[in-house]
Amino acid sequence: MGTKSPKIGKFCVISPDVEFGNDVVLHGFANLYGCKVGDGSHIGPFVEIQKDTTLGKRVRIQSHTFICSNIDINDDVFVGHNVSFINDRYPTSFKGRNKTWKSEKVLVGRGASIGTGAVILCGIEIGEGAVVGAGSVVTRDVLPHTVVAGVPAKTIRKIKDNEQGMGGQPSEY
Repeated sequence: MGTKSPKIGKFCVISPDVEFGNDVVLHGFANLYGCKVGDGSHIGPFVEIQKDTTLGKRVRIQSHTFICSNIDINDDVFVGHNVSFINDRYPTSFKGRNKTWKSEKVLVGRGASIGTGAVILCGIEIGEGAVVGAGSVVTRDVLPHTVVAGVPAKTIRKIKDNEQGMGGQPSEY
């Protein structure tokens, strides 16, 4: 029942290999190439999403966020302003010039929330329903339904059963 064509703001750069689901909203000054964006997702201004990245359904990406290649973000995830994903553990200009760098995957589980200014290092899995505090640097996996914060991010607490779910809705809607 949705519309296939995304709503695209001014001054976006979108390569022809980007795949959009239904009812996607893309605000101005965003750059997307080689990625997939799921139904009902919203992408804020000044966001870059690189190749081999997948956004699930109803994902919200706030402004000034950088999502490098090889990132999988599942359904119902919130990514705050100015979040950076990293996909190379030891980047150097030499490896970039010679194309010998190694990209490591990042997986963000369904219903997770990543706070403003967080940095997500490569090879990380953020579990379903997890919450990453603003300004955190995530250097290791985050368990499902767990709150982490700090530099480096450490577990603050488990999320109680009655707190789980997206926007007060049960995870299985």
